[in-house]
Amino acid sequence: MRGAGLAALSTALRGGGAQRDDRPNGDDGWPYPSLVQVAFDLDGTPLLLLSTLADHTKNIARDPRVGLLFDGTAGLAEPLSGPRLSVLGRAERSEEPRHRARFLARHPGAALYAGFTDFSVYAVSVERAHLVAGFGRVRWLDRADLLLPGVPAALAEAEGAILDHMNADHADALRLYATVLAGRSPNGAAPWVMTGIDPDGCDLRRSGEMARVDFDHSVENPEDARVTLAGLARQARQSATGAADVPADSDDRDG
Repeated sequence: MRGAGLAALSTALRGGGAQRDDRPNGDDGWPYPSLVQVAFDLDGTPLLLLSTLADHTKNIARDPRVGLLFDGTAGLAEPLSGPRLSVLGRAERSEEPRHRARFLARHPGAALYAGFTDFSVYAVSVERAHLVAGFGRVRWLDRADLLLPGVPAALAEAEGAILDHMNADHADALRLYATVLAGRSPNGAAPWVMTGIDPDGCDLRRSGEMARVDFDHSVENPEDARVTLAGLARQARQSATGAADVPADSDDRDG
């Protein structure tokens, strides 16, 4: 889920007198699917940037229950053999500055309209989810299976500084994270940038392409993040060169 940049959003179509003339009669409560950009808080809470002019936002104002479909089947010869996750929850408008900052870091193009008065960030309070991991691999998940218990304050406060440092000083490490650890193509003129870090991993972006690198343990503070990122740089460099022992450079020392 955390690696996704897009999701299908389902809301309950609102009816009644407020309905537009071009809608058919009797459509109140029908599922209304749409496509939205998505980001995540550090605990995994989905974040949406929605306009009050959009039908799905008007639906949420009346009934905050939503469904989000995350599709992990891209590129598969048999898409139904791949994973997809349907998340159920309630969307609520958020005034938390961290939510807006995380969304815009993940989707920088949204900065063109995020400041318009009709746009707001919505946080989806997850209740449960339905995972289809492939044929015969189907189960329901509780909120605790998807989200962390809370947002680690120390890491949240340091996130902006960590991103600034990594993007300014460690472009080579970010390239290795994306191409070696996340398996993305090395081709492309634009640099990879880090758009977020959370206890479970870090998020990368190159133009419109996204990548996710998972950590092997939960990272709760800036010092642990520094050590973990430096270790990933060493791991990626060793994998890229096939060497058992590679001298440390600034990426390995500073993370």
